[in-house]
Formats: sequence, structure tokens, C-alpha cells
Amino acid sequence: MSINLSNFFNLEHWKQFFSVDFLSWDFAINLLDILVVWFILYKLIQLVRGTKAIQLLKGVAMFIATRFVAELIGLHTLSWLMDQVITYGVIAAIVIFQPEIRRGLEHLGRTSFFSPAKSNKRQDEQMILAFDKAIQYMSKRKIGALVTIERNTGLEEYIETGIPVDGDISGELLINIFIPNTPLHDGAVIIRDGKISVCCAYLPLSESLLIPKEFGTRHRAAVGVSEVSDAVTFIVSEETGDVSITMNNQLLPGLTREEYLTILRRELIPAEEKDVKKPFYKVFIDEMNRLSKKGDK
Repeated sequence: MSINLSNFFNLEHWKQFFSVDFLSWDFAINLLDILVVWFILYKLIQLVRGTKAIQLLKGVAMFIATRFVAELIGLHTLSWLMDQVITYGVIAAIVIFQPEIRRGLEHLGRTSFFSPAKSNKRQDEQMILAFDKAIQYMSKRKIGALVTIERNTGLEEYIETGIPVDGDISGELLINIFIPNTPLHDGAVIIRDGKISVCCAYLPLSESLLIPKEFGTRHRAAVGVSEVSDAVTFIVSEETGDVSITMNNQLLPGLTREEYLTILRRELIPAEEKDVKKPFYKVFIDEMNRLSKKGDK
């Protein structure tokens, strides 16, 4: 028995639900059904947290609460009206929440089940050391920089906005690109297939309300590209010289050299090239622990 929206507000349904034997198969299926629904709701809330959509969700919650109270005290006309609003509101929600729906589908499509890692996008230690050399130089001199490394999700639409370079990655080249008051310093550098594909590229700006006010356009652009792709982006602040990394819709600010090198190696060096291969169950446990720590923050 699946739980639909009408059953959710039906008191008789809940009486029937709690009247069954807790050890029965039907109860286990119903419990699993509820847990799955609440997990989906939790992930949806995570998806829209910090965006303008959360305000719209509060409005939707008010309609649902009104429907529940109307059914509870017997206001049948109001209950029927709320039913119509909720039913036809699904179509409106698709239009209103289009950016969040697109982000969610893109996030789902970035899983390894759908997008296995491609061998021509492997990043190696030499590239990371080149990044480190450029970061250290620019950080000490407070030279602003924005570098995005493409992974499974293509960044073609943003690459088209930049100036083609197609050059080998080196610390010296990255430093020269971001030297202030030069023609190429503005915008982002995008790394593709182990090469500097373009510079001066424009990335989508995030509208998240969770980004602290002290962070400027570079950080907002870095978060923006992490919302629509699985790219890893590092930023050097021209105000403070601090180094930050964005990935998976996360902003990791104020990183030390050891911290950003650890993250870059973990994210950019393929698992099959690492010295020790972990069993699947250990990888799963490590991932669950990482997500738990992320949730605590």
C-alpha cells in the first residue's frame, strides 16, 4: 500500500495504519514507504536550502498545514479548495522550481552509475604540483585566481565563453594568466583533459544565500559551477590571499597548503592509480562518515 497525498491527510488511513500488527509484513512495507518519502523530502530540503526556493516552500507548507487543519476540524469546503490548490499546484511547482529541479537531475546524472570516469580526464600528481606552485605564488602576493577542473560533467557551454589556450599546465603559465592588469587575468581558467583549455571564461553565479557576504564574485562563480557540475574549482582571494575550493555545491574556505593538496589529490587522482585499493564496504562506510560530518557542520 503506497502513501499518496490524499491518504497523508486522511485520519482513517492513519488509524488503519497503526491498527496493524507491528511485526507484520504490511507494517514493514508501510514503514519503508514512509522512510523513503521522508528521505526524499530531506534531500529536497537540502537541495533548496539557502536558495530563494526555500521561501516558496514555506508558502507551500502553509497550504498543506491549512488542508490538514481543515480536515481535522471538519471545514469541508476549505478542505476541498486546498485539495484543488495542492493538486494543480504540482504543475505550477514544476515551473517555479525549474532551476532546483534541473540542479537535482544534474546531480543525479553525475553519479558514477550513469557517468563512469573517463580515462582521458585523469589528473596526475604533476598537474597538482603545478597548481600548488601557482597557488603559493599568487597567495603570497594576493593575486586573485579562479581555476575550474572539468571532470565527468562537460563544461562546453562555459568553455565557449573563454579565450582558447590549449596549453600544457604549468605553474608559470597559470601565474602569467592571472597577473593583474593583463588582457587574460579576468574570468576563469578551465582545465580539460589535462590541459588549460581556455581562460577568461564566464561561470554561472550562485544565488545561494549561504555564501558569506565577505566572498566576492570569484567565490560565487566557483560555487555556481559546483551547483551544475561535478567540477573542482580553486580560488585565490585577491583581498586576503586565502585559498578556497568548491565542489559538490560546497565551499571550503581558508584552506592551508596541506588541506588543499589533500583535497585535490583525493578528488583528481583516479582511485585505480592510488597505492591501496579499499574494499567496497569500506569505501561505503567512509562515504557515509564523510556525509555525516558534512551534515553536522
